Amino acid sequence: MSTYVFKAMDLTGAKAGGEVEAESKQAVSDQLKQRGLIVLDIADKHKSRELNVKMFQRVKADELTVMTRQLATMVDSGMTILRALYVLEAQTENELLQRTIVEIRKDVEAGLALSEAMARHPKIFSPLFIAMTEAGETGGVLDAALLRVADQLEKEDSLRRQVKSAMAYPLVVIGFSVVVVLALVAFLIPVFIGVFKEFGGGLPAITQVTVTMSNVLTGYWYLLFGGVAALYFGFRKWKVSETGRRQWDRFRLRVPFGIGAIVQKVSLARWSRTLSALMGAGVPLLLALEITGRTAGNTVIEKAMGDVITSVRNGGTISGPLKDAPVFPGMVTHMLGVGEETGALDTMLSKVADFYEDQVDAAVKALTSILEPVMIVVVGSIVGFIVISMYLPLFKVYDAIK
Repeated sequence: MSTYVFKAMDLTGAKAGGEVEAESKQAVSDQLKQRGLIVLDIADKHKSRELNVKMFQRVKADELTVMTRQLATMVDSGMTILRALYVLEAQTENELLQRTIVEIRKDVEAGLALSEAMARHPKIFSPLFIAMTEAGETGGVLDAALLRVADQLEKEDSLRRQVKSAMAYPLVVIGFSVVVVLALVAFLIPVFIGVFKEFGGGLPAITQVTVTMSNVLTGYWYLLFGGVAALYFGFRKWKVSETGRRQWDRFRLRVPFGIGAIVQKVSLARWSRTLSALMGAGVPLLLALEITGRTAGNTVIEKAMGDVITSVRNGGTISGPLKDAPVFPGMVTHMLGVGEETGALDTMLSKVADFYEDQVDAAVKALTSILEPVMIVVVGSIVGFIVISMYLPLFKVYDAIK
């Protein structure tokens, strides 16, 4: 027996609440219905401890996509939501996702809609996922809505993997370079310092800089790494703050070497794909615009969507306010204008998303080709500086002997 907390109301509209001991949420719902109450909400009083184990577990995008497609297929075949959820429980291998499906199934048994049950797990189901599921339930086309969600998840995951795979090589080279430089400064330079002391005399300026770096790294390494850790966590805290997030998003769009352009293209591809999916699923326009702004991943686009929402509420267009937002190129606003005029806005948004996804692919490849020689020059310059700084005193001693 478990203890459940419920919220309900009677036929006169008076609110009621309390605690009930029962085998399941469905049993609680049955008890309340027998008492003539309309169930509003049922929740566990004490969450199961197993929900808090393995805190670092997560649900991968491909696992969520497979689950969504399976659910859409079963719903399309005429299977009830409850039976489909039971099947997913048995088939899902990810423990966190499996436990989540169990909780959703219990909530559905207690009388909640599928979208409402999913909304209780915001770390797994995004606002986009929930909104499209709710639209599918309302329009009686849940299977089609779930398929759209799966397509959207696949597109987002593909875009994310595309950028990660392209940046893997530069990150590996940078990491290896840092390790090599630290090794030179920490282990090689101290050997030369001992030699310099035997010869005596002053050291050249660049040699003194290198020696100072070595002394700091070997003698005060704990302060150095502590400072780096403090900077890292301080940066993360600043970045998630409202002011920091806004400033960081603006900065990312202005980063040179084409990086800012890639960030812009990724944000535009995600924005247009999300809005297209929501509109195609039948989500109300204002809600679709609000969700798109929240999931764009950039506060500059989010602010622009706020202006769009104001325009739509006043009877205006979507493309009008976007013309004043620098982050949206003229091509996008013109295509949206044509989509609004022809009544095919979701199709036009999908074309915009396809275009920018292709642009991201080309831009990332170009950036990688540019970064490779730049990194070679930078790493070579650092290593060359260290080597020259170590050999200059030796040349000086050689000249003195000669």
